[in-house]
Amino acid sequence: MIETMKFTEFGLSSKILKIIDQKGFEEATPIQTKMIPLLIGRDTDVIAKAQTGTGKTAAFGIPLLDKLVFNKQPKVLVITPTRELAIQVSEELNSLKPSKDMRIMPVYGGSSMDMQLKALRSGLDIVVGTPGRVMDHMRRNKNLFSSIDYLVLDEADEMLSMGFIEDIEFIISQSNAEKNILLLSATMPKEIVNLSKRFLKEPERIEIQSKQLTTELTRQIYFEVKSNDKLESLCRIIDIENEFYGIIFCRTKNDTDAVSNQLVERGYDAEALHGDISQNQRERIFKKFKSKNVNILVATDVAARGIDVSGLTHVINYSIPQDPESYVHRIGRTGRAGLEGTAITFVTPSEYKKLHFITQATKTSIEKAKIPKIDDVIVMKQNHILTTIDVSVGNYKEDVYYQMAEKLMEEYDTKEAIATLLKLSYNEELDPNQYAQISEVELNKSGKARLFIAKGKMDNFDKTALIKYIVQESGVKSNKIRDVRVLDKFSFITVGFKEAEEIVKAFKNKKVGRKKIIEYAKN
Repeated sequence: MIETMKFTEFGLSSKILKIIDQKGFEEATPIQTKMIPLLIGRDTDVIAKAQTGTGKTAAFGIPLLDKLVFNKQPKVLVITPTRELAIQVSEELNSLKPSKDMRIMPVYGGSSMDMQLKALRSGLDIVVGTPGRVMDHMRRNKNLFSSIDYLVLDEADEMLSMGFIEDIEFIISQSNAEKNILLLSATMPKEIVNLSKRFLKEPERIEIQSKQLTTELTRQIYFEVKSNDKLESLCRIIDIENEFYGIIFCRTKNDTDAVSNQLVERGYDAEALHGDISQNQRERIFKKFKSKNVNILVATDVAARGIDVSGLTHVINYSIPQDPESYVHRIGRTGRAGLEGTAITFVTPSEYKKLHFITQATKTSIEKAKIPKIDDVIVMKQNHILTTIDVSVGNYKEDVYYQMAEKLMEEYDTKEAIATLLKLSYNEELDPNQYAQISEVELNKSGKARLFIAKGKMDNFDKTALIKYIVQESGVKSNKIRDVRVLDKFSFITVGFKEAEEIVKAFKNKKVGRKKIIEYAKN
């Protein structure tokens, strides 16, 4: 098992450490722990074998953004197999750049060539592109990438399977001969190994053991919320349960403290757990949580490591996880010992792409749900009170309370007396005004998704039959299904994020043997 490190241990500049802290990263992932020191310390070629969602973009992005001198000529060229991944990598690198003056842009087919040419002429520091469009630009300007310091081949095995190997060879041969090459791949087929032998110079090798990203025993849902409605939504989720016992995950230490304090102010039994908590405090908090003296633990990812608690009803992603592994690690805390738990993720309007990436990497369906209505929460509370009374009836016979009840019965109508006592006891708890209204939001679901279908020509499917099959089962219109590719044993289609969600949900329980018929393809 690889020992991970804190970002402050790598010798990074204060500027980029500030950005990392703002993003809420506390500890480097295994791939980052291996790659950052290599690239910070010297210029070298690297072959890294690590699956999607392990933090590879930050692994090469952080050291390159920190150490290279940018002068509006491309210094880093990143090649990705798909436009979606190009956009995603570009966004991640932009979020990490230590200077606003740095210019990072994706280039891919289907977007305006003129706009890309204009941006390149005005000066870009990092270009992230698909093979075909990068080659188009290189043919127009053969010196475009003559000064790059690093060429990054991201998801190399995917580019191989999509037939881009000759394009990659062209890009390598026509760009700066003195550049370093970083080859990143989830698998290492012989063609990729041969490519590395031909073009990489004494590369450093990194291999991160693959983990099965599985989420079988957990019911997974997401809520669309605005950032300032998260606390209100959380309170409703807690209150609609008879016995809530869960962990609330936040991204930063400050968020953890803030959410915990706000919950305590509202009367909940909550504790915060993060990196600044001493070991003695940690042990005290954990003991209280495990014994259920506290039923809500608000924690960061790093602080929650090593916590092994059975019987959790919920894991709530108050902040959406940074990567699929973090997501699986979080929600895997429910569903233990064969018990089904519930994982809830809050998604703000701008975060749908992150959610979509997680569903792709984990090959699972995270269903959209509605935040509980105030009336429903109140009804649930009423039922809980009635159940508690039902269980307790008869326990106070011949007690002082029994004597008081007899006096009330002599003086008042029975229903009026009980109603008065209930109001005195539960007026505040059953008051709808304790809850604030939550705004309706619409997520940004623009973008495309690639789906894998475990059926092909050998199952008597051609393009027309496959589309018809999907339309019949999911209700998605046929004109929304594009780029259909039917092979012998399996097929691929491209649809919008919204349609992908509907199709995966419709086929959730349909399998070929133990394999799902339709799931998200890897980017």
